[in-house]
Amino acid sequence: MGSEPPSSPQVVEDGAEEDEEELSGGEEADLRSSSGRGSLLTRRGITLRVLLKDGLVEPGDGALAIHYLGKNFIGDLLNDGKIRWVETGQIFNSPSAWATHCKRLVNPAKKSGCGWASVRYRGQKLVQYKTTWLHKYQPSADMSLVSEEDDDEDEEEGKAAVQADEKNKNNKPGLHDVVVSRRADRERIPVRYCTLGTRDAARDPHTLVELSAFSAINRFQPFNVAVSSNVLLLMDFHCHLTTSEVVGYLGGRWDTNTQLLTVLRAFPCRTRLADRDSASAVEEEICQNLFMRGLSLVGWYHSHPRGPALPSLQDIDSQMDHQLRLQGSNNGFQPCLGIICGPYYHGNQGVASTITPFWVVPPPEVRTWQRPNDYGIPVAVEVTYVQDNFLTSDVLNEMMLLVDYYRTAPDLVQFSQYWCPDTTMMDKIKGSLSCHAPKDQAYSQILEHVYSQLSSIN
Repeated sequence: MGSEPPSSPQVVEDGAEEDEEELSGGEEADLRSSSGRGSLLTRRGITLRVLLKDGLVEPGDGALAIHYLGKNFIGDLLNDGKIRWVETGQIFNSPSAWATHCKRLVNPAKKSGCGWASVRYRGQKLVQYKTTWLHKYQPSADMSLVSEEDDDEDEEEGKAAVQADEKNKNNKPGLHDVVVSRRADRERIPVRYCTLGTRDAARDPHTLVELSAFSAINRFQPFNVAVSSNVLLLMDFHCHLTTSEVVGYLGGRWDTNTQLLTVLRAFPCRTRLADRDSASAVEEEICQNLFMRGLSLVGWYHSHPRGPALPSLQDIDSQMDHQLRLQGSNNGFQPCLGIICGPYYHGNQGVASTITPFWVVPPPEVRTWQRPNDYGIPVAVEVTYVQDNFLTSDVLNEMMLLVDYYRTAPDLVQFSQYWCPDTTMMDKIKGSLSCHAPKDQAYSQILEHVYSQLSSIN
């Protein structure tokens, strides 16, 4: 999820001699259509703003990191392509400005260098995303113009890596390459709803909020929920594939007589959250799939890849919007279920993802589409999980489509690397999905085929 800079931030210009030039919208469009090989294309033309606009990276808290001479620096990638250093809140215009500033704190003699080779997004160097952009929009470009930027930083980091290898030579191989390290997890402390007060535009929309129980607010859960295990399996699989946030929809049926909401099918959105151009087409395809299966839209899910599976203020507003839209204008009641999946949060118990169904109790003044003065109250929903006896062909087909979609993604999880000292990322996803999969050995073999496809693309 993206972040906005605080009011009146300090913008730091260190490393400006290496900064990318700011491009207008028209110049960015020209960049995509150009076929030249000039240095503007490779060195200065491709900015974080360009990568954000084209969906190769997404805004997020703690999405960026620098590892330099044993020191770690964490930064937030903002919606406008700027970087906010978590430690101080300072704003930097480019990766080079941030990298130079941080490195000079450790080594005052450090001169400017290429921030694209020093800054990592979700575990991978930014220069790799730049190369991916060039392959997509400029396949004839000379890739040496990108790789040459990397030489100085690679040499410096290589020395540090050799020292680290010597120090850790008795450790299990690969442990220093853990994708989701405990130290790198940025702890986001949830707040209690009662501390929020009225809506405040200055409050961080990504603030996590603890769930209340219906009984704690003198309410009872106004509907029952049953969720198919195949829904959980497909949803959990989707959330495990990438270090970026994902979203999908839930299909099922609402029985007004029994007040039972049955969730029968998950529909992953095979698109980037920042890719608004393709979002409408993906949603239209999902609506058609719902209609063909005789199902209704009954909810949505999304992931918090490395954080607690609790709703943010932004999630609460989104859930409230979904509830109002499903209810429609006739004041009838149809519940909309929200689910948050936290696959790689180290606060989870064991390898299983934390899956949190929730609903939002609206403030009393909600009568229109306008935002109320108070936030809605996020409440935990009690759910009955129904174990399916088999994996449907729909689920297996969707899993393979997801594998194909993320096959070339720069934020694909590296399943050969380690989740914790004795568990690889592949072990992690297998262990989590085993909580939902049918126990029949035949289906275990089918899932092994899916896992082998994942292993082959890392």
